[in-house]
Amino acid sequence: EVQLVESGGGMVQPGGSLRLSCAASGFTFSNYDMSWVRQAPGKGPRWVSSVNTGGGTTYYADSVKGRFTISRDNAKNTLYLQMNSLKPEDTALYYCARGNRLYVLGNRRSWGQGTQVTVSS
Repeated sequence: EVQLVESGGGMVQPGGSLRLSCAASGFTFSNYDMSWVRQAPGKGPRWVSSVNTGGGTTYYADSVKGRFTISRDNAKNTLYLQMNSLKPEDTALYYCARGNRLYVLGNRRSWGQGTQVTVSS
């Protein structure tokens, strides 16, 4: 059974940082591109970032470019999202997802259960 378990969310003040982790199991992690997707209250899901299988190629939404860094550790079957300079508009439920940008936006079942990030003073 494919499992994606996110952790690391929480409440932080604007300008602060958080590091999200996603523990993957039930599939060969190193064979899949991985992504982060977020969904703010009352809004549709938005793609955040993706990384290729080896971790050497990364992609970011314009809204997070320069502030967020996606990475992966294939030996630990874990995906990360380092989030710096957080803004209130980053508040959302963040999902780890198996696949590239196009795939994960069309396949909700490829996501984990999510971790809440709240940016507020």
